[in-house]
Amino acid sequence: MGTRLAGKTALITGGSRGIGRAIAEAFAAEGCALVLNARDGARLADTAAEVAAAHGVRVTPLACDITRREDVFAMVAAAEAVAPLDILVNNAGIHIAAPFIGYSFEDFQRIMESNVYSVFHVTQAVLPAMMARRRGRVINLASSAGKWGSRNQSAYNASKHAVVGLTRCLGLEMAPHNVLVNAICPWVVETDMLRDFMSGHAAALGSEAEVVMERLKASVPLQRWIAPAEVAGLALYLASDEASYINGQAWAIDGGYTMI
Repeated sequence: MGTRLAGKTALITGGSRGIGRAIAEAFAAEGCALVLNARDGARLADTAAEVAAAHGVRVTPLACDITRREDVFAMVAAAEAVAPLDILVNNAGIHIAAPFIGYSFEDFQRIMESNVYSVFHVTQAVLPAMMARRRGRVINLASSAGKWGSRNQSAYNASKHAVVGLTRCLGLEMAPHNVLVNAICPWVVETDMLRDFMSGHAAALGSEAEVVMERLKASVPLQRWIAPAEVAGLALYLASDEASYINGQAWAIDGGYTMI
């Protein structure tokens, strides 16, 4: 086991699978105790038990819907009762693809609640204790869609642009309290959500998912999807002492896609 995060505790939302789980594994491998959050309590409990057994660290599962503000504050209070939170990873989020005029208000609202308001709720709940202790890291999972425009996902892009904007503002506001705030902006990550992601785009384009997947993969210079562990490696760096002078940044991890 490594020691880069030894003695620290991290709260990771959306921590039961995909990118969130990969970050949990990377942090735990470096000695970090974890509080994992997701809505599916059964899956979350299984993930927590598996990560704890694999890495020998304390892993506390706290299930709740982070779009519900009162539940979020109760979850954070329960987490702080176990140990002070040194790191927050706002990872949870959803994606719905549609042409702009095809979005229902309900879907647009769902995306904003899951991708933006949840970050607002959790971060507001966590920051006061970090500010009082004069230490902390907040890492927001945005997207390359938070840096550029694209077709058939305007609601998602808007939500991720909001996360990037929030990151920059919080980086300024939290700097006097020694709380560093950064964002990670991945391109398409190879998780179990990839097929749903591509199916949504295919439906919006009136094409087959396989065709859309191959076309999109061919458009990135590295011509492959991102592995969750690659996103986790960047999150680990931003959480570590090595990144002690990095603040308010939105880090692209996109194989060169946004340079084209």
